Amino acid sequence: MKQSEIKELSVTELQEKLGETKKSYADLKMAHAISPLDNPIQLRNVRRSVARIATELTKREIQ
Repeated sequence: MKQSEIKELSVTELQEKLGETKKSYADLKMAHAISPLDNPIQLRNVRRSVARIATELTKREIQ
C-alpha cells in the first residue's frame, strides 16, 4: 500500500487496515516457516505496509 493511498483513509479505516495487514503478515511468516514462499519479498512489503499505516496513525494522534 502506498503512502498516498494511506493518507486518504480515515482513522477507523486505518485501524481496520492495520489489523488486516498484521494478520496477513503473521500468516505469511507462518507459511514461510513451514515451507519457503515463492516470493519472500512479500514479507518485506507487508511489514513495510504495517509500518506505514502505524506511522500515519501515530501522526494523526499527535495532531
